[in-house]
This record gives sequence, structure tokens and C-alpha cells, in this order.
Amino acid sequence: MSKPLLVADGLTKHYTVNRGFLKPKATLKAVDGVSFDLSAGQTVAVVGESGSGKSTLARLLTMIEQPTGGTLEIVGKDAAHPGRADAKELRRAVQMIFQDPYGSLNPRKKIGTILEESVVINTDMPAKERKERGQALLSKVGLRSEHYHRYPHMFSGGQRQRIAIARALMLNPRILVADEPVSALDVSVQAQVLNLMMDLQEEFNLAYLFISHDLSVVRHIADEVLVLYLGKPVEQGSKETLFERPRHPYTRALLGSTPSVDPAHRTQRISVKGELPSPLNPPSGCAFRSRCPYATDLCKDERPPLRYVDSRMVACHYAETIS
Repeated sequence: MSKPLLVADGLTKHYTVNRGFLKPKATLKAVDGVSFDLSAGQTVAVVGESGSGKSTLARLLTMIEQPTGGTLEIVGKDAAHPGRADAKELRRAVQMIFQDPYGSLNPRKKIGTILEESVVINTDMPAKERKERGQALLSKVGLRSEHYHRYPHMFSGGQRQRIAIARALMLNPRILVADEPVSALDVSVQAQVLNLMMDLQEEFNLAYLFISHDLSVVRHIADEVLVLYLGKPVEQGSKETLFERPRHPYTRALLGSTPSVDPAHRTQRISVKGELPSPLNPPSGCAFRSRCPYATDLCKDERPPLRYVDSRMVACHYAETIS
């Protein structure tokens, strides 16, 4: 078996937050102990509510921010604290597709300039070769060569996201981090973009870290699933394992809130109380206990460790009994 392209071990990102005049500073644990591997041709999906730490994790993996703790290796190199030469190579190995196709493309630049920008910055590729590569990738994502000289406002949302995917591929990366790449698109267009991403993954043997809050999308594209709650992993394992029999109450709640026309894909709804707690003042013990119907005094007193239960990792004291 080939070595994973990306290995995260105990990855954390903490922020110090000022709470106001004469108040002590607080620590916001945006990502708190995340570990997983990502191999070529594989898709790992990260799911959770807004505020669960998904986008912070994406910024760590794309080296926009440095982790507070833990280790991160990408293509065998230290990506947590890379040297200058390694950082340049790693930026080419990992590229990102952003959520908003309307905001991620510069409206003042033509598509060709947008596509070539990263190549100009990171390589010495001649102008003719850059243009040929850009036009070839436009064709790969279903657009025509004449679109190269148009501006972003001349395209639909789905077309703009195709352009963003082509831009991410310009440096021939090994890993793509996709942060909610279809959530801003019409439902009719989402499947087209997802199928395009899967075709490109097969053709280029790409690894995807796919961030989403939409479990129906994750069911379509993922191989492995990592569920985050307040920055902490609460369940992770294969897509089939988690979707068929989730062992954490939070995973069950996410699946139960996802509509499905297929009775086989429906999960019994469980009652989840209240809103996501403040990450500046999380509950003691299990972070999910304030909303969990199964919570006991043990959940209040002890934080459940992430442990192996029924073919997946799960952080719940009662994982064996939840069905």
C-alpha cells in the first residue's frame, strides 16, 4: 500500500481572544486534536455544523495558518513548520477550492489571467505554455477556449466553480482541499460539479479533503468521513460504516436531519436540544452533553476519549449501546 500523501496527527489550532476591558483573555480551541490520513485517489469528508472547525482545518492543511500543536506531513515533508524551499513545493502540492464562486474570482481580471496567476508566481513556465495549459484545463472542466478572454461576471455560478476547479489544477497538485464547493450552487448544478470532481480525481489520481455540512453530498463523494464538534473529532470511519450505523449521537442527529427520498437512507431522528455552545466556554466533560438525549453525570465529569468501536473511531461513553 502506498504511503499517504497527507498525515495529520493531533492537529490543534488555538486562538487567544480578548474578551473586553479588565476581562481575562480566553482560548478558543478551533481545532483540537484532529488525526487522519489522506491517500492518492481518496476523498475524506469533514462534516459538522458551522463553528465546528471545518474551515480552520482547511486553512491549516493549505498552510494559510500554522497549527498550534500536533504534526502535519504533506508528501513526506513537514507542513506545520516548513522551510522556505519546502513551503514553495508544498503550496504547489496542495490547492484549495473555495465555497463562493462569486467571491473567489477577481472580477477585474479575465479568466486566462486568473488561471495563470498561480503559475506565474510559483513557476518559470513560459507564457505560451501557461496559456496552453490553462485552455486545456478549461476544456477538461467543460468550458471552451474562447472563455479564456472573458470576465467572471459573464458566467453562471456553476461555470465559475468550474473555472475555480481549473485554477486549482494549474499547478498540477496532489491534494485538493474543497471548502463547501457546491453549497452556493443551485441543486440542479451541484451534481454536475460533483461528478466533474470525481472524474478529475480518477483521471489525475487526486486526493480530496472535502468539507461540507450536507450529508447527502458527502454520501455521494466521500470514502472516509470525519465528524467534528466544537473542533474535536467525535466520530470517524468509512462512509459505509458511519451512514449505515452511526455510533455517536451527534452523527445520528446530522444524518436524521438530512432529507432523503430513499427509505434505506433514512435515519431515525433523535432530539437535539439548543444551539452549538460557545467555543469560548464549552461544556465540561463531553462537549456535546448539553444537547445530547443520552447524557449522564459521567458525560459531565469525564471527556470521552476517541476510541475504536465497531469498525470506527468514536468519542462517546455509550457508543456500544446507541443504535
